[in-house]
Amino acid sequence: QVQVVESGGGLVQPGGSLTLSCAASGSAFRLYAMGWYRQAPGKQRELVAGIAKNTNYADSVKGRFTISRDNAKNTVYLQMNRLKPEDTAVYYCFADNEFGRRYWGQGTQVTVSS
Repeated sequence: QVQVVESGGGLVQPGGSLTLSCAASGSAFRLYAMGWYRQAPGKQRELVAGIAKNTNYADSVKGRFTISRDNAKNTVYLQMNRLKPEDTAVYYCFADNEFGRRYWGQGTQVTVSS
């Protein structure tokens, strides 16, 4: 069974920065894609950024967020700069194994407020 654990959420002022980390462990198979979704109150969960062979971003975060990955550690990072109040959400990490099964983390709260 794969465990996915996020860290790094918190409260930050508008314009500030925050880095989220997510580590996947316990997989006997190679992990393929990893990335982040977020869900704000009253809204659907949306893809923020993903990384496999390439990276992809939601239009709302392009130029502000950067996703990166350490394959040796099965860890993915989300560097978030120039944060806005509308970035406030619970951020969920996912990890896909090579057979397409998706594993989710428990979520970490990011609050952007003055």
